[in-house]
Amino acid sequence: MAYDFDVIVVGCGPAGAMAAKAAAKAGCSVAAFDKRKELGAPVRCGEGIGLHWMEELGSKLRPKAISAEINGSVLISPDWKRKVEIRNAETKGVVVDRKVFDKDLALDAGRAGTKIFAHSEVVDVVKDGAKISGVKAFVDGKLEEFRAKVVIAADGGESTIGRLAGLNTVSTLYDTDFGVEYEMVNVECEDLIEVYFSVADAPRGYVWVFPKGKDVANVGVGIGGLNTPNAKYYLDKWLKVHPERFGKATTVAMKGGIIPVGAPMTDGAVGEGIIVAGTAAHQVDPIHGGGICLAMEAGKIAGEVAAKNALAGTTDRQHLLEYARIYEKGPAVKLLKRLKMRKVLEKLSDDDLNAIFAHLDDKDIDNLLKSNFKAVVAKMGTLLITRPGLVKTISALA
Repeated sequence: MAYDFDVIVVGCGPAGAMAAKAAAKAGCSVAAFDKRKELGAPVRCGEGIGLHWMEELGSKLRPKAISAEINGSVLISPDWKRKVEIRNAETKGVVVDRKVFDKDLALDAGRAGTKIFAHSEVVDVVKDGAKISGVKAFVDGKLEEFRAKVVIAADGGESTIGRLAGLNTVSTLYDTDFGVEYEMVNVECEDLIEVYFSVADAPRGYVWVFPKGKDVANVGVGIGGLNTPNAKYYLDKWLKVHPERFGKATTVAMKGGIIPVGAPMTDGAVGEGIIVAGTAAHQVDPIHGGGICLAMEAGKIAGEVAAKNALAGTTDRQHLLEYARIYEKGPAVKLLKRLKMRKVLEKLSDDDLNAIFAHLDDKDIDNLLKSNFKAVVAKMGTLLITRPGLVKTISALA
């Protein structure tokens, strides 16, 4: 038996749920598939989101979805001698309970008219020549065919749907981070997200502590995927050298996964009858690997473009490339600036990082995080005189 929809969404995480909701609100018949029994599980990240994102995306947070309120972030140098505290509108946010948060997004998609198939795994795409015309999925243990005018692949970092459709969605090992995180109890925390920079502790990455309320925190590490031992090794090592903070802490859950941190996909995320969105399209912040709200943003764009063209009967790649044009003029601009900064950070030693932390004030560090590079680079002139080896590296930001 075949089922027909205007739009099919594979994956009902933040990107998929937003895509489904947007397409349904535009008047399309929409089906969303997710292989998990419970949306939001397993958790793959620190679970932090900025409140400004929710306002921009027109989404509301239920109090039940909030684990802790965050009023800023603190960045710590490798030698721990410099701590930069940043509090502004962009750092004000919350740590969410992903099981509740993701389910709420799916409920919103359902309220908009989406037919949601939970615990239903999509195993292949349906092709009519070069065009993707649907998917094959196991529903209630039976393989069924579902046809659609447009398919949106929002199936996460381990995405298979884009590849089955003939798109190159594979992230190179160099552009892939590996992350592991412990949910721990008996951890003293303030209302700040803590970020620890150190090449020795987290090669090509960082260590984080996200407060989850009372004495609970998500403590994790993300490291570059090339030529490094596993992330768990680095996290365990880091915790052992800080017994004063974590000696009495107990791990109640562990999660991990891969994070594509290279350039976000634009044209390459679009094929005949298919759009790839969210982490599946590498639409992740290259600095901290966060992707919840970025995925929601990309999903919303994908859903709107898919719906517009499904209703108009213009589902060829040329028309669906509108998604890439919107994305590259909007979200991709900031992400590519962040990628430039990541490539600079990867070339710095802990000694370099300590010197930069010591030389710049809090406002300078904040400007770096906001990708306002030129003024900060100009201020680093005296530091570069004493460290000529940094000239070429830092100049890449100008």
